[in-house]
Amino acid sequence: MTAWHLSVFAENRPGRLETLTGILARAGVNIRAIKISDLGEHGVVKLLVNDPDAALQALTEAGVAASKRPVLVIAVEDRPGGLHAVLGVLTRRGINVEDAYGFARDRRAILVIEVPDLAAAVEPLCSAGLHPLSAEEVYNL
Repeated sequence: MTAWHLSVFAENRPGRLETLTGILARAGVNIRAIKISDLGEHGVVKLLVNDPDAALQALTEAGVAASKRPVLVIAVEDRPGGLHAVLGVLTRRGINVEDAYGFARDRRAILVIEVPDLAAAVEPLCSAGLHPLSAEEVYNL
């Protein structure tokens, strides 16, 4: 039930994202989702990709500061309240969402979330009928 995304520390300047995406393209890595957080002179780029190990290797070999982090990826019906249902389950269990982003695909909303303890989040989500996607399902989106 655990998938992985990349966190990349990058300078906030023109061309930096193009460099990162070029590294991944040359490595044959397909980006499924991207989130960019501006922290002033630097930023953090979160990448959900089809092959996180190959992406991390390519970025590291190119001298890019990157790490691989575990995430839960949950697909819900793309309708008002879908995200709210996921967050309600986590809140009732006292589970904090540290970071999140999402996208829509094939009439489903896909939510990527970082929580302090993935295992603690899986059981209540499954009990509520919300099933985190397997790593294989995520990488094949």
